[in-house]
Amino acid sequence: MNGPDRSLLRLALQARLLATPAAAELANDPNRRLLASILTGQALALAALPADLGLGASRHAALLANYFPGAETLFMPAPTPVVNLPEYEELQKLLLDHRAGERDSELLVADIVTTACIGMDHLWQDLGFASRDELTKLMWVNFPALARANTGDMKWKKFLYRQFCAREGIYVCPAPSCGVCADHAKCFGPEN
Repeated sequence: MNGPDRSLLRLALQARLLATPAAAELANDPNRRLLASILTGQALALAALPADLGLGASRHAALLANYFPGAETLFMPAPTPVVNLPEYEELQKLLLDHRAGERDSELLVADIVTTACIGMDHLWQDLGFASRDELTKLMWVNFPALARANTGDMKWKKFLYRQFCAREGIYVCPAPSCGVCADHAKCFGPEN
């Protein structure tokens, strides 16, 4: 499927998700649209996330039932292998320590973003987003202190790993997939 066709399919699937009636207290959650984009990217095999988004079966089912009721049959995952990211807990803690504290969905988002760090592309691609702008919005909505700290518009995975490494006192710290990334020179060039 080519780019324009995939883009149209993405828009149609995301619109279908957002047309479902979310629980009243979640209808205006800004993460609802972002989660719909992540689920859409995953359905189109554009994400590096496991089928349950790294949430486990029960939390994934609750996400679908609460945010996109009726769409569960579209996105019910098969069993997912355990994420193998040695620094998972530290990255998760970094995100949780910087969460906005305005909505419970920040906890889900922190786990999904941490899980996506295992991917081999840019973080926005590993999440299945259509663009980096969606990831930037996710960071501002959920982790505004981290978003403010990214003053050089550094690539998000690189930025998160730099923050993690600074916390741990590690001074040479590439993201896990930097060595094989096609944009290695762009990421490790001077920041604007």
